[in-house]
Amino acid sequence: MKNNSINTLVRENILKLQPYISFRDHNEFNAPVFLDANESPFGTCNRYPDSTQKKLKSRLAALKNVSPSQIAIGNGSDELIDLIIKIFCEPKKDSILMMNPSFAMYGFYAAINENRVLKLDLDENFEIIKNDFLKAAEDATLKIFFLCSPNNPTGNSIDDIEFYLQNFNGIVVVDEAYIEFSGKKSSLELLEKYSNLIVLQTFSKAWGIAGARVGMAYASEEIITLINTVKAPYNVNVLSQELILKTLDDESRLQENVKSILEERKWLEEQFQEIECISKVFPTNANFFLIKVKDIESVYGNMLKKEILTSRRDPAIAGCIRINVGNRAENEKLINLLKSI
Repeated sequence: MKNNSINTLVRENILKLQPYISFRDHNEFNAPVFLDANESPFGTCNRYPDSTQKKLKSRLAALKNVSPSQIAIGNGSDELIDLIIKIFCEPKKDSILMMNPSFAMYGFYAAINENRVLKLDLDENFEIIKNDFLKAAEDATLKIFFLCSPNNPTGNSIDDIEFYLQNFNGIVVVDEAYIEFSGKKSSLELLEKYSNLIVLQTFSKAWGIAGARVGMAYASEEIITLINTVKAPYNVNVLSQELILKTLDDESRLQENVKSILEERKWLEEQFQEIECISKVFPTNANFFLIKVKDIESVYGNMLKKEILTSRRDPAIAGCIRINVGNRAENEKLINLLKSI
């Protein structure tokens, strides 16, 4: 799909919706007296945040080489996923397409919105089978394809993103939560070419600020306007915005975080190869591994006993556990336990 009007995909009631507009946020004031929003005059966090996140969008625009009008900020990427489904999918009528296995929240928010979830089974290497995709894409009820790359929980990147953009008659959401660990180019460079593309990124992974709950959607100005129309007025709080802005003052933090994670990832992969209870380590471009073990009840049970929390993917992915890369002390504790099983 190239440069077609997005309005043909949007729910009719959303097109008619008028956004909530904060008078203060759309007018520049340095007034000493604010009596417009029924806030308390007391406290250190007593004022509502900037609902348009102007400063944060300006910084991100410079960092990502896009326009501020191409950015929407969410209370985590989860909020953005929910909003995208609400904008484009008519309840009880439209469907979404997602890879299987992939991030469960795509299906979760679709189910809340009463949309059908179609799952595209991946091959034994967790790659998309293109012919299966083309067949699935013929479904006239499909509005959104969620494409996670690197994929969670499998860790592999999906190649040839343009193929899916060209052959899907709806919105393609490329979720790049783990892109910084992959060494791959971001799909941000495709935004000007494809009007049906939305790219999701986050501060939760490589930036190491999951507690702030800040995610970003990058898309055409048309799509971003729709997201800003539907979102809650003050969806990203003051403390999170200030923390992210402060973090962006030191861009070296990102490089340092990624470098450390990649070093530990390499060390863990080497250690996994020597452990008897592990039968397979799947290739990864993320900050986690998917491993297959010989006796998942024993392995997972022993980790719980030692208070090592991991993500059991069995039975959906038989015999498999997802383990994210920790610091060296955490990783050594994990390896020592696995060697003892």
